[in-house]
Amino acid sequence: MFVAGNFISAVATILDMVLGFYMYIVIARAVLSWVNPDPYNPIVQFLYKITEPLLYPIRQKTGHYLGGMDLSPMILILAIIFLQSFVVGSLISLSHQLR
Repeated sequence: MFVAGNFISAVATILDMVLGFYMYIVIARAVLSWVNPDPYNPIVQFLYKITEPLLYPIRQKTGHYLGGMDLSPMILILAIIFLQSFVVGSLISLSHQLR
């Protein structure tokens, strides 16, 4: 059973890293929204393409802007933190039980 525990631990670690990296991408996108970036810049296009599929549904449910400020990046960051705490924590706990 230690192989299954190690596998689940590795999956939890990779998931934690991917979620953390995506959180920094969302933060970069939010910072870019404060300035007027060149829409033809490849980095700006990448950030928009990678974050828009998750930010758009949040914007639709929250009513675009709340008080003139887009809160969808903050809601997404809170969801990422929840996933890191709940899912990754649960996977790590499960992997320790299987060892």
